[in-house]
Amino acid sequence: MTAAIETQSGIAAQQARAGMPAHHAAIFIGLLAAGLVAPFLLYPVFVMKVLCFALFACAFNLLLGYGGLLSFGHAAYFGGAAYVSAHAAKVWGFPPELAILSGVVASAILGTVFGALAIRRQGIYFAMVTLAFAQMVFFFSLQAPFTGGEDGIQAVPRGNLFGVLSLRSDFSLYFVVLAIFLGGLLLIYRIIHSPFGQVLKAIRENEPRAISLGYRTNRYKLAVFVLSATLAGLAGATKAIVFQLASLTDVHWSMSGEVVLMTLIGGMGTVFGPIVGAAVIVTMQNYLATMGAWVTVIQGCIFVICVLLFREGVVGVLARWLKKPL
Repeated sequence: MTAAIETQSGIAAQQARAGMPAHHAAIFIGLLAAGLVAPFLLYPVFVMKVLCFALFACAFNLLLGYGGLLSFGHAAYFGGAAYVSAHAAKVWGFPPELAILSGVVASAILGTVFGALAIRRQGIYFAMVTLAFAQMVFFFSLQAPFTGGEDGIQAVPRGNLFGVLSLRSDFSLYFVVLAIFLGGLLLIYRIIHSPFGQVLKAIRENEPRAISLGYRTNRYKLAVFVLSATLAGLAGATKAIVFQLASLTDVHWSMSGEVVLMTLIGGMGTVFGPIVGAAVIVTMQNYLATMGAWVTVIQGCIFVICVLLFREGVVGVLARWLKKPL
């Protein structure tokens, strides 16, 4: 096991020196090209919603797919950051960059506190503890005076980015959201392919052996938990600015379930799988909205089909066919 971890760390170091594989670079270029063209072909607000949830799913996948930790409470960081960002922009008059940063800092603090307590348990107990914390955030958001209760925080001003670029136009805001998404995705990619990421995979595969080799696994698990919560907060804070709204939906337990669904459909443990999963779920919710509660039933059917036919997720199966990691 020692040799395996050392080999993985050596491979990660070589990849860092050599740069990302050609097919990964091609995918990033393709994402950039698609992102630049998308607002001219589709409704910009819809695409921004896809980008926000794709970043949320990628952040969750960092914890589940690479850290091996199943959280049922990631809505706490997504929605908590949305509330803080919306309040900072509307009440405190923060510009959008500082409002988003405020949400990210809040989610990082929540992730540190909740993560330090949650990692003391494993398996289903860990998942239940994260769900309990998320429910605490939900009821706090429902009762706290500054959150607006069931109405949420509405009419959040978009403001001017760095005092120069007006974000009132959907097109202007879209390219800011695209930059945030690509920046977050590149950061996640770098984390995964670093020596830190390789140790995470070793802990995921066999934590007792990693402990026997001298790794302080709880520190690694707390670090990836905080990173995942922070990036989820970045997605939530950005979403609040896009829709000019922070509501109870953002912190509801169903939001935690949706991000799990996005990750599993796209491909857990793949870099680009959660993006596909988020696109599928958000598109379904958008175009099947007239069907009401039947949307949930359809989502359940698609999930069952994916589990039966694509156990590794859509991108996971594609990666196996191509024999290249995606």
